[in-house]
Amino acid sequence: MKKQELIQKFAVEGNVVNIREYGNGHINRTELVETEQDGRKKRYIFQQINTDVFKDVDSLMENITGITSYLRKCIERQGGDPDREALQVIPVRDGRSYYRASDGSCYRMYLFITDAVCYDAVSRPEDFYESAQAFGNFQALLADYPADRLHETIPDFHHTGKRFEALCRAVREDACGRVSTVENEIAFVMAREGEMTVLTDLLEKGELPLRVTHNDTKLNNVMIDCQTGKGLCVIDLDTVMPGLSVYDFGDSIRFGANTAAEDETDLKKVSLDLEHYEVFVKGYLKGCRGSLTKKELAMLPVGAKLMTLECGIRFLTDYLSGDTYFRVHRERHNLDRCRTQFALVADMERKWEKMHEIVKKYMEK
Repeated sequence: MKKQELIQKFAVEGNVVNIREYGNGHINRTELVETEQDGRKKRYIFQQINTDVFKDVDSLMENITGITSYLRKCIERQGGDPDREALQVIPVRDGRSYYRASDGSCYRMYLFITDAVCYDAVSRPEDFYESAQAFGNFQALLADYPADRLHETIPDFHHTGKRFEALCRAVREDACGRVSTVENEIAFVMAREGEMTVLTDLLEKGELPLRVTHNDTKLNNVMIDCQTGKGLCVIDLDTVMPGLSVYDFGDSIRFGANTAAEDETDLKKVSLDLEHYEVFVKGYLKGCRGSLTKKELAMLPVGAKLMTLECGIRFLTDYLSGDTYFRVHRERHNLDRCRTQFALVADMERKWEKMHEIVKKYMEK
């Protein structure tokens, strides 16, 4: 089926006049679609869902439609603009939330958010602060949403202990004969084995609450308003699942408070930027508006460290398994990503007391 025919399966307005690749996501294939009707143009985000990663597309889209509908109602009640502050799923013309083609491929569509931009790296502290407020506000708006209603679309996605077990299996199997080349990285993980289940143990004991979590809280998953510079909308809801707020916080830190790119090969450039860390803590807690418990607040630094360690473990596991999950753009790309994460973990450990002091400072405000 031609691309234009696929797009017309959805309730779009007008005829397709332009299609181009959009963004640089690791998982799904994304395109920007422009339509025109009576001289009026409209834009949409069109995605082919990666069914190798998201095998249960019904559950995936049920999560997304449930969350977006809830958010839009909350934003409308608060006097906001739901068309710009929340994603809008464009349904298939028969009312379904996605289209499954005869070959099994699956597609979905969102309304494009105009006059907004997302950034792949932190160039201004103000943008990082706005993303922090946006993710905090996301957490606050969904504080009363029943997390147990959500499907776990990727089982144990942020369960550091399970990620550790997966790495151990990959090491034992050594499917690509790469284990002997990463002995230092494996040793780094093994030295921290005792920390892997700290947060999940607290969840099981009831000391940390189960929340609706985004689970991919990078800066580039927040749209920033081009006119005001304010954090506008949290996007990429594929991994919205039941989880821990401290992991959401931690993923933002590992991505945005790193002084180097996620795949930097010069590890001397990798460190935790404490100024960016403090900016995010301040913005996140303001956005959360008191919705987190004292225990969650106290464990935020642990979330940052474990999320970074877990991400490095995932990159290493994928490298050992033949680069089957994350899209790679060069040889040893996943290994470079892994090494960057581990270097950041090591620097966090050097700055551990300061990380806790900063959180305490804003807890008391």
